[in-house]
Amino acid sequence: MRYVLIVLRVALGIVLLYAAYTKLRQPWLLFAMSIDAYQILPEWAALTLGRTLPWMELALGALLATGFGLRYSAAAATALLGVFFGVMAWSFAKGMKIDCACFGFGEAIGPATLTRDAILLSLSITLTILTFRKVGQALPPANSGV
Repeated sequence: MRYVLIVLRVALGIVLLYAAYTKLRQPWLLFAMSIDAYQILPEWAALTLGRTLPWMELALGALLATGFGLRYSAAAATALLGVFFGVMAWSFAKGMKIDCACFGFGEAIGPATLTRDAILLSLSITLTILTFRKVGQALPPANSGV
């Protein structure tokens, strides 16, 4: 079980670190414009997220990769990836042809990006559940009624 936790947290940490890296290499205004294209937030909020979200991804990725505060960083990653997935699915369902901006620029939202983000969200949910289980606590049997 310990090795599963290590693999999950390091893998998700690397993904978030890479996502932050690709956004921080570009001017923040480009990322803010990508956020604004979703047409969910007012302009001031899109600009604020454009400046801060890559740094939050960087910090969260570092926390996951090192395992520091794992329960809380795993839960935060699950919340963040859940919001990302929900917004992308909503935009795709509305037929919006916009850039995902997940790992920089140039990748439109489509079935491939939704599948990738769904997998990342599933891994993050799994990590969060595993971190909140008490060490040595077994799952109840399937027929126990619990």
